[in-house]
Amino acid sequence: MVKSGVRTFYNILFAVCFILSSPYYFVRMRRRGNWRKGFAERFGKYDTSLKQALTNRDTLWMHAVSVGEVNVCTQLIRALELRLPNLKIVVSTTTTTGMGELHRKLPNHIGKIYYPIDRRLYVTRALNTIRPKAIVLVEAEIWPNFLWRARDLYMPVFLVNARLSDRSYRGYKRFGFLFRPLFASLAGVGAQHEADAAKLRDLGCRPEAIHIVGNMKYDAAKLDERRSLDVPALLRQVGVMPGARLIVGGSTHPGEEAILAGQFLRLRSRFPDLFLVLVPRHFERSHEVGRELEARGLKFVYRSELMPHPRFEPGAIDCLVVNTTGELRYFYEQATIVFVGKSLAAEGGQNPIEPGALGKAMVFGPHMQNFVEVVRDFLEQKGAVQVQDAAELEQVMGELLAEDLRRDQLGRNALRVVREKLGAIDRTTDLIVNHLASSGRYPASLP
Repeated sequence: MVKSGVRTFYNILFAVCFILSSPYYFVRMRRRGNWRKGFAERFGKYDTSLKQALTNRDTLWMHAVSVGEVNVCTQLIRALELRLPNLKIVVSTTTTTGMGELHRKLPNHIGKIYYPIDRRLYVTRALNTIRPKAIVLVEAEIWPNFLWRARDLYMPVFLVNARLSDRSYRGYKRFGFLFRPLFASLAGVGAQHEADAAKLRDLGCRPEAIHIVGNMKYDAAKLDERRSLDVPALLRQVGVMPGARLIVGGSTHPGEEAILAGQFLRLRSRFPDLFLVLVPRHFERSHEVGRELEARGLKFVYRSELMPHPRFEPGAIDCLVVNTTGELRYFYEQATIVFVGKSLAAEGGQNPIEPGALGKAMVFGPHMQNFVEVVRDFLEQKGAVQVQDAAELEQVMGELLAEDLRRDQLGRNALRVVREKLGAIDRTTDLIVNHLASSGRYPASLP
């Protein structure tokens, strides 16, 4: 009776929130583009080609919310395929940008779908179609109807690369009557750190289900995939001379582009060869960023406008605005200094591991709540600089642009941190494979 009451309460609340928020999310999908393709999948309706591919196959369903999780998921899939070679893998995502990354990074034999909206009908329809042997959530949110249905069908669910921000932890704890049984139902949890493990235990996860495996983003930062973009050629195209200094603002959020633009203009008086690359976290904001640059008198070009290859004279362009997806790490590769976004004028921070894996000197602001342990690793080993405000950011960037030795040392220290933290994907693979083998759900191959 209690269980039924909780489910009824959730479904009524979800229906109300879904109706009220639908216009906002629909506008966001339209702004990001390409929203029509696969739209029915959000309601648990999949085409016949997927259904045929799953016929008489044992399936593993993996879920990666958006681009950051997709990068981790693709590496985990490669490891799992070696250990579970006969298992059909289907990967879901929530965003169109995440879907674009899935198609770019994964071969055709991996199924790619959108995650169903968490209404009982849609979730039931989706799980009845795919019928997975197990489900792997990569840093995913906890959606009750999906987990309830998986539990009713005796499908084990794994939560991997698990981390909990203080905000998420407080939210789950506040609604413990709803979420505590869901956390307790997880078959296995791969936590990044002991601090995350403690939070997960407090939220209801069984202690024996939790394994501290490290952060898979260190493994996922490896640049071993085929290059699809020649950034040096692109920079030459916009008039950037070889050896010029580059500031790359990665995954920036509103307010940060304006700060970087003003600082760039002042710093260029000391470093005439300086060039600015801005990569907004959400590419649909690119024209908003362009208006900020115009207001400050910067000459800029959008990445998408560099086809079919117009060329610019040296000095004609001050800034490149990258309004495409999946290319940030290739611009990081050419950076002199990296600013990690969502850390100065916004809160939470973006992933600092990618520039660290490239041995780049990086700077971020005070708001890195989503990467507390990672930030501590880099700061303790002097692999990054954290500033408290915009004035300090400008001062530090000026120092790093002038001091080659300090900049290089920062990069070497960051690379050492990344190398010391590798191995989480192998440990996570062991967690999943060993559980499936011991439960008799699927035989494992030798590693």
